Amino acid sequence: MKYNNLSNTGLFVSELCLGTMTFGGNRGGFWEHIGKADQEEVNSIVKTAFESGINFIDTANIYSYGESEQLLGQALKDLNIPRDELVIATKVRSMMKEKPNHSGLSRYHIFNSVEDSLKRLQMEHVDILYVHGTDSTTNIEEIMRSLNDIVQSGKVRYLGVCNWPAWMVMKANAIASKNGWHQFVALQYHYSLSARDIERELIPLALDQNLSIMPWSPLSGGFLSGKYTKEVETKDARRANFDFPPLNKDKSYEIIDVLKEIAKARQVSAAQVALAWVEAQKAVTSTIIGAKRVDQLKDNIESTNIILNEMELERLDKISALNKEYPQWMVERFRDIDGK
Repeated sequence: MKYNNLSNTGLFVSELCLGTMTFGGNRGGFWEHIGKADQEEVNSIVKTAFESGINFIDTANIYSYGESEQLLGQALKDLNIPRDELVIATKVRSMMKEKPNHSGLSRYHIFNSVEDSLKRLQMEHVDILYVHGTDSTTNIEEIMRSLNDIVQSGKVRYLGVCNWPAWMVMKANAIASKNGWHQFVALQYHYSLSARDIERELIPLALDQNLSIMPWSPLSGGFLSGKYTKEVETKDARRANFDFPPLNKDKSYEIIDVLKEIAKARQVSAAQVALAWVEAQKAVTSTIIGAKRVDQLKDNIESTNIILNEMELERLDKISALNKEYPQWMVERFRDIDGK
């Protein structure tokens, strides 16, 4: 297991991050289709991850409406894992109660949400707090001021952002920089062979500003695991009940064919090859992997032992390439003119 610097903070996180969206699922809603890992299974998953060298764990207040945080916190206590050997991330934004002020990125909700998360996690602080999405009702300066203050309180160490457009991330960090506030250092975004959208704006931003990208759903909700084919419908899989995140399935089937060919030649799983591709991409610091079972987790962890060669990367890049959109094709045209 390799460890990478989170942006330029000097905090080192494992190249794989354990995602906990599959923890819980007993409080109804779509969460039950993502995973129903109980405390015993959660303990086994966390133990396997930690013993494999993973020191980075990602959760969110909204995952199973707080149950994921509770199960994770109890697992760490049951396993007696030293708190100072882990980097724990959680999130704020989503509606936790159908009442006013129980969602969004207001100062009120940020502070209350962090307090609630810490109680569920049985911790005094979290290492990274992500804003889980945009909030059209709260201006960015107010959001960044509140996030700075929650860091200053000692209950949060670093800040991250999920699912914001690149211009908004840049604006937020510029406001924070101007005021001497803490900035976003971690970017958590959907990124996989089936979803390379962040290569248009967000990866260039991350590379330019030295920000870390943590891809979520690097197997596109399990679609790139190899169990899906055009011919066979997988009725017991997650996507049969919860078809998310969205993707171009026809194109993804073509990607899967190439994944399987490479996997067969290497005698590994298609999922491992798909993960190895993500792990090899520029700006990626730690790839978030989730699992319903220990055997799934162990298979995913093996992806860190795969170094794709130039030909394999070229095949996967070509079959999954984005369509060139304006102004990108014009930027590349001038780059060619400049000989760079």
